[in-house]
Amino acid sequence: MLEHLNLYLFSIFNAHAGLHGWPLSAALFAAERLILLVPLMLLLLWLGGDSLQRQAAVRAAMATAGALAANAVIGLLWFHPRPFVAGIGHTFMQHAPDSSFPSDHATIMFTVSLVLAFSQSVNARRIGTWLLPVSIVVAWSRVFLGVHYPADMIGALVVALGMLALVNTRTPAALCATLVPAMETVYRRVLAAPIARGWLRP
Repeated sequence: MLEHLNLYLFSIFNAHAGLHGWPLSAALFAAERLILLVPLMLLLLWLGGDSLQRQAAVRAAMATAGALAANAVIGLLWFHPRPFVAGIGHTFMQHAPDSSFPSDHATIMFTVSLVLAFSQSVNARRIGTWLLPVSIVVAWSRVFLGVHYPADMIGALVVALGMLALVNTRTPAALCATLVPAMETVYRRVLAAPIARGWLRP
C-alpha cells in the first residue's frame, strides 16, 4: 500500500513529457546547483570567527558524513530502483542507476539545515532556518525531474532527523568541542598572513 501511495505521489509531482525552456532550466538548477549552498554556508560560518558558529558548522559536517554513511548502508541492504530504471514517469537529467532510497542530495540539505537550525549560534540558526525551504525545493526538483520518488525524500528527512538527534548526544558533542580548537590552530597557522592583515577573523 505504501508503495502504491509512493507511485501515486510520484505521478503527481513528476513533470510532464513536454517540459522544456526555463521551467526545465530552473528545475535542473535546483536539483544540481542549490546543494552548493551547503559548503558555502558552512565556510561562511567558519570564517565568521565565532566559536559557536564554528562548532555548529563542524557539527553539521559531522552529521552529514554520518548521514551519507547511513544512506550507503541502507542502499546496500535494500536496493530500490530509480524511476527511470523501472521505466516509470519522465526523466530530464542523467543519473547513475544506483539505489534511489534515500536521496543523498535531500539528506545533505535536510541534515545541514536541521543541525544548524537547532544549534546554539544565532547566526547558524538563521542560516539553517533559511536553508530548510531551499532543502524542500531541492527535494521537489529531483522528484519533478524523475530521478527520485517522494518516499526517497521522506527517507532522507528521517535520516537527517536521526543524525540531528545523534550529533547532539554527549559523545559527538564532546568530540566536536575537542575538534574545533584543533581545527582553529591549523586554520590560524595555514592562513596566518591574511589573518594578520585583517582579511580573515582569527
